[in-house]
Parts: sequence; structure tokens; C-alpha cells
Amino acid sequence: MMKDQKGQLYIISAASGAGKTTIVKELLARIPNLRVSVSHTTRKPRSSEVNGKDYFFVGTEEFESMIEKGKFLEYARCHGNLYGTSNDSVLALQAHGHDVILEIDWQGAQSIKKLFPSSISIFIMPPNLDILRERLVQRNQDSMEVIESRMRSAEEEISHASEFDYVTINDKLDNTVEQLVKIINN
Repeated sequence: MMKDQKGQLYIISAASGAGKTTIVKELLARIPNLRVSVSHTTRKPRSSEVNGKDYFFVGTEEFESMIEKGKFLEYARCHGNLYGTSNDSVLALQAHGHDVILEIDWQGAQSIKKLFPSSISIFIMPPNLDILRERLVQRNQDSMEVIESRMRSAEEEISHASEFDYVTINDKLDNTVEQLVKIINN
């Protein structure tokens, strides 16, 4: 597939805990021209997260104002919080010739595919739901109530995997990253 001169868009989706963020960090380290679009969210930052690097953490009022002003390519409510992909951020990265990763859910992926039909979508599957639950618990970031909510959402997310251009199972991180490097460098 020929890449757009302005930079190819890659959509990466996965159920919470499937390893998406870790995989994206590895891809960024291995592919020099690749950038990630930093999403906006209304959720509170985790202890290790940095505003402007991991997410742009904003209040609900500010987020809703951005929606009204048409500032997002896509946005969705997930786990009780709002998440959105900034028009300006993506277009600026592309204008500089960078390939851009969007870490978004399946709903956002559908929206982006409509706006950018040449975007390439990749869904990352956990090896199985038991391992996914174990990863969420080991992260030690959420209450059991939130983990159960994420598990219910995971089943919904996984049911849409067939809508993506590529599906990969993250059973071994290095293998998964290598598969994605081949897709992106193709």
C-alpha cells in the first residue's frame, strides 16, 4: 500500500489491558517517522501519567466546549469519561510528513475510517479474557468494580475486531511489536 505524502494514519485499538500503550511505545522507539496523537480525556491522570505526553487532561466543561467548536476528529465516552482525538494535533503531525498512530476505541476507529478511508486499522487482542483480567489486576490502577466494568467493555471491543484491517494477538510483546512494525513499514 502506498503511503500518503502527508503521513499515513494508523488506528490502534484494543480492550483495556491488552497492551496497546506498551506496544505503541515500542513502535515509536523503533520507527523514526512515527508519532502518536495525544488524546484529550476527562478522566483523572494515573500516577505515572504526564499531561500533554500521555493525554491532555481536561475538565468536562472544556471537553464539551471543544466538541461544540468542532475540535475533534472523533470522540467517545468510555468507562464514564470522555476521550477525543484533536483535529489540529493530527493534521499538524501529518503536515510535517509524520505517520500518525491514533490509540482509540472501535467507535472512534469507525469514525476515522469514514473520514480517512486510507487509514490502516489494527486491533490488538489479548490471548484470552482470563489473561486480560490478570493484566488489569496486576496493573494495580483500578478498583475491582472498575476492572469488572473494563472486562464487560472488553467483550464489546473484541466483538468488533473483525471490522479492522489487521488483528493481532498480544501473547508475546516482541512478536506483536514485530508484526506491527512489518505492517507499518509495508
